[in-house]
Amino acid sequence: MAVTIKLPELGEGVDSVDVVAVLVAVGDRVEKDQGLIEVETEKASVEVPSTAAGIVTEIHVTEGDALGENAPIVTLDEARGSAPDTQDKSASESASESASEPESDAGAEGQRGRGEKGQRGKGAEGRPGGRAEERRGGGAEVTAPVAPRSELSVVPAAPTVRRFAREVGVDLRAVTGSGPGGRISIDDVKAHANRLLSQGGGGSTAPAAAAELPDLARFGPVRREPMSKVRRLTAENLTRAWLNAPQVTSHESADITDLEAFRQAYKGRVEEAGGKLSMTAILVKVVASALKLHPALNAAVDMAKAEIVYRESIHIGVAVDTERGLLVPVIRDADRRSLTEIGVALEDLAVRARGKKLKPEEMQGGTFSISNLGGIGGTGFSPIVNWPEVAILGVSRARNEPQWDGSSFRPRLMLPLSLSYDHRLVDGADAARFLARLKDSLEQPLLMALGG
Repeated sequence: MAVTIKLPELGEGVDSVDVVAVLVAVGDRVEKDQGLIEVETEKASVEVPSTAAGIVTEIHVTEGDALGENAPIVTLDEARGSAPDTQDKSASESASESASEPESDAGAEGQRGRGEKGQRGKGAEGRPGGRAEERRGGGAEVTAPVAPRSELSVVPAAPTVRRFAREVGVDLRAVTGSGPGGRISIDDVKAHANRLLSQGGGGSTAPAAAAELPDLARFGPVRREPMSKVRRLTAENLTRAWLNAPQVTSHESADITDLEAFRQAYKGRVEEAGGKLSMTAILVKVVASALKLHPALNAAVDMAKAEIVYRESIHIGVAVDTERGLLVPVIRDADRRSLTEIGVALEDLAVRARGKKLKPEEMQGGTFSISNLGGIGGTGFSPIVNWPEVAILGVSRARNEPQWDGSSFRPRLMLPLSLSYDHRLVDGADAARFLARLKDSLEQPLLMALGG
C-alpha cells in the first residue's frame, strides 16, 4: 500500500520552510520516525520524521525547495517495507551462513549487494544523516561501515550559519565546530575558509569548497559567460577580505558648499597641468592628512604573530570603474603630494586603467582605499575593506539639503561619507573621530595645514 508522507503543521508564525537536505533516496527502506528531510526556518533547522515505515518509491522535494504545510515529501510502499519475523529470521540465518559458502556464492551475494546499492543512489551509507544499517535481501540486517560526520550526520549549525556558509562557498560538513557538541559558529566557518585560502597559495584561488549553483534553467532560459580575469580576482579578493576582517560601517555627512565653490573656481589650473580637480582628488589629500593623525587606520593586523603593523608610508588606493570590472590603482605617498599633483596622478591612473595599460605594481601596496560612487548616485553604502588594509572610505552623491544655522534653514551641499573598518583594530570611537576629522577638513580646508 502506497502512502504519501506530508509536511506536518509548521507552527505559529511559520508560513514555509526551506529544504536544506534530502536524507533518503528512492529505494531506501525507512523506519517510522526516521528523518526524511532537513528543513530550515528563520529560527531553527530540524529534521522531518517519517510517520510510517516502508520503501521510498518517490521523492517529491529537492534541496532548495520552499514548502508549505501539508506539502508532499515522499511516497512509501508500506507492504514492501514490512517483513514477517520469520522472514527476517530466515534471511538473518542465510546471511550468517554465507561466510562459509563457496567463493562463487559469496561473490554472487556481493554482486547483489552492489546492485541494490547502485539502484538506491546515495542510499543509507552515502546520504547525510543516513542510517548506519541497511536491510538487504529478505530483510537481514547488515551493519555498514560507520562513515565520518561529513558523510552521515546532520551538521549542527544554526540557520544563519548555514546561510553564511552557502554565501561564501564553504561545505559545512568539512568544518570543525568549536561549540557544545561540535556545534558550528560563523567564526568556525570563517576560520575554515581562511585555511582553505592559505592552502591555495596565499589566497590566490577561491575557496576549494565553492557552493554548487542550483539548476537555474528550471525557471527560465539562462546564458553563461566565463568570468573575466578581473572579475574573478575581484571575487576572490573580496571573499578573502570579508572572511578575514570583521567589518563595521560608520556614516557621516560633510557640508562641502564652500569647498565646491573653491573647486569650480580653481579646477582650470589643475586642468592646465594635465589633471582634474575632482572631489576624489580632494578626498585623497584630505584622507592622507587625516591618516597622519590617526595611524591605526593606516595599519594592518597580523593575527599569526598577534601584532599590529603600523605603516610609515601613506598610499591611497582609488577604485576605478572599467569595462572589465573594478580596478584600484594606488596614489603613492599621497601625504607628500600637492593637490595639483594628486589630480594629475589620479587622472593618469584612471585613463590607463580604462585603457588596460596599468602595471600590476600600480595596484599594489595601498594602505587605505576610497570608493567614490557620487558620479553615479546613491545616498550611502557599505564598502568592503580591501584587506590587508583596515579601512575604506565610501563616498556617495552630494545633495542640497536644508541645514539649520541657528536662526534659519539654509540649503547646503552635503556629501555622504561611509567608513568601513576592520573592527579587530579600529573601534567605533576611532572611526567616529576619523570621520569627524574628514568632515572638519572638508568644511574648513585650512585645518589640513594645521594638522600636517
